Amino acid sequence: MSQSDAGIDLDRSLGYLLKEASSALRAAMEEVLRPLGMSVTHYSCLELLAQRPGLSNSELARGAFVTRQTMNVLLQALERDGYVSRPAAAPVGKALPTSLTPSGRRSLEKATAAVRSVEVSMLAGMTGAEHEAAFRSLKSMVRSLRDRDGDDDSGA
Repeated sequence: MSQSDAGIDLDRSLGYLLKEASSALRAAMEEVLRPLGMSVTHYSCLELLAQRPGLSNSELARGAFVTRQTMNVLLQALERDGYVSRPAAAPVGKALPTSLTPSGRRSLEKATAAVRSVEVSMLAGMTGAEHEAAFRSLKSMVRSLRDRDGDDDSGA
């Protein structure tokens, strides 16, 4: 049986390596966020709101790579705990824009420092040029996959 018949060579598969790296990164982030009472999704939500205030539940869910239902449950908990605020009624349409509270900003500052330490560790063995090359390669992979998903086979 040839290698192509046997399936993917996991030792040489870039996709498998990316998934392994993603899993290792998430585990390391969870480890440093846990003492702060946060998960990666919790942190991602706060970081998104700091950088893009007023995002809706759907926009936050897409940015944090979770379902709208999961994000809704998280937002309810974050609101209850005083990290975010949402208006009682939507100013336009049905979306309730969410904002960080001062408590949420303080919590995010600690979490950002912890997550930054993980990224610094992850990149410690790379030169600046290697880091830039990896960044460009990953961006290119994402772009290629998104373009593929958007391809229309009708020839139009």
